[in-house]
Amino acid sequence: MSIKKVYLIRHGQTDFNIQGIVQGSGVDSHLNDVGRQQAAMFFEQYKHIPFDKVYTSALQRSIESVQGFLDLGIPHETHEGLNEINWGTREGTRITPEEDAYYHNILQTWCDGETGVCIEGGESPELVAARQQPVMETILGRPHEETILICMHGRAMRILLCQLLNYPLRCMDQFEHQNLCLYRLEHTGTMFNVKQYCDTSHLHVQNNPYEAGQGAH
Repeated sequence: MSIKKVYLIRHGQTDFNIQGIVQGSGVDSHLNDVGRQQAAMFFEQYKHIPFDKVYTSALQRSIESVQGFLDLGIPHETHEGLNEINWGTREGTRITPEEDAYYHNILQTWCDGETGVCIEGGESPELVAARQQPVMETILGRPHEETILICMHGRAMRILLCQLLNYPLRCMDQFEHQNLCLYRLEHTGTMFNVKQYCDTSHLHVQNNPYEAGQGAH
């Protein structure tokens, strides 16, 4: 069986990222100027890869992050199952430990293993994992697509990586992410191996004024 190569990236920077405002699945924001530059730099570095398909969430910031590849005519599918976690009542709010202790307490609850607990008005990691599973079954069930690019979101990507690499969901924060970071994985038919981990080297070329943004989802 041929090895399936998966290039998994987080979307580029948005204004909400730099303002520390939670986006989630209910905030359909666009990339800012830095985010568009990050997307262009990723494209420049990886445009030679013969992607068979590009998969994104249904949210604009993920689609805009791979626009360069779509302009090449590479087939593209959007899947709501790849959307960011629904942060419920926290979506659109600025998050700091001082301003919203509840938000940080729920993150700790998940890290303690209670990943079935939903954030107020939103989803739990287990619900996100459940909607991701049929998407990945579809993707992995297409052997003719040997090299694919997936663009999604920070928390959802952490949850997906736990599933692909057989980690319990409580370990999701072990998977770091930055705007337009890359995880490159290979699937042998039975398991995934990580070849690149949270790689942002494409954003740090000489004289590049843009850094990989952190920010909230």
